[in-house]
Amino acid sequence: MSTAIRASSILPGRREDIELHTADGLRLVGELALPADRPPVATLVCLHPLPTHGGMMDSHVFRKAAWRLPALADLAVLRFNTRGTSSVRGTSEGAFDGAVGERYDVAAAIEYAEFAELPNIWLVGWSFGTDLALKYGCDPAIAGAILLSPPLRFSAPEDLATWANSGRPLVALVPEFDDYLRPTEARERFAAVPQAEVVGVPGAKHLWVGDAETVLDEIVRRVNPAVEVPLRTTWDGPMEAGDVSAYADRTVAAFADTPVPGPAATKAD
Repeated sequence: MSTAIRASSILPGRREDIELHTADGLRLVGELALPADRPPVATLVCLHPLPTHGGMMDSHVFRKAAWRLPALADLAVLRFNTRGTSSVRGTSEGAFDGAVGERYDVAAAIEYAEFAELPNIWLVGWSFGTDLALKYGCDPAIAGAILLSPPLRFSAPEDLATWANSGRPLVALVPEFDDYLRPTEARERFAAVPQAEVVGVPGAKHLWVGDAETVLDEIVRRVNPAVEVPLRTTWDGPMEAGDVSAYADRTVAAFADTPVPGPAATKAD
């Protein structure tokens, strides 16, 4: 009998706690989720929103990706907390470094995915994580990047130029009512990358509350096009329920209208 997939639904998969080790000597905590009984077709390395304002590896879109996509789309999902970031999984060593020291965090995640021989590695950045992807993610091991709510705050024109020269796919999912960068301006800014695809999402906002399923569909459409989208919303087999109560206050309230460290920052990211 089919059961509806809800925010707390955990579909079958192999999930293990992992540690990443950075070149500057830090230990970062994370998780790798894999399909239950077959190898993954592709891999998502998730770069979370701003940790000083609630962003973490368990931010809701990434949590849902890890709980659903191994079963629904044959994807591996690697999530981790950047330096100084905490979640239920634990706290990564170090301290938030304003998108500077985080270069080593991105490199450590890519290195882990390579060492684990994970296939077809895509970066998926969200907000602050999109800047990390743009600044440090154009690596030979990376197939492409998907950017969720990119503010283009910490990244610079030369970062876009690097992606342009690489020819690697770059997809920006931009909410219609984003707080920082909306679709029209995003198309102008990303015009510097000829292969960039900017997808405006009607009705959506920066945090993707109520629109996580749309995001997951768009990710799967690019990373594993053999899977039909929209993804199914029911499940016929075993399913567990996760505790999402620990994150409720960090999904919305933590992204309050308060100053944020970084260039020209006036709001939380």
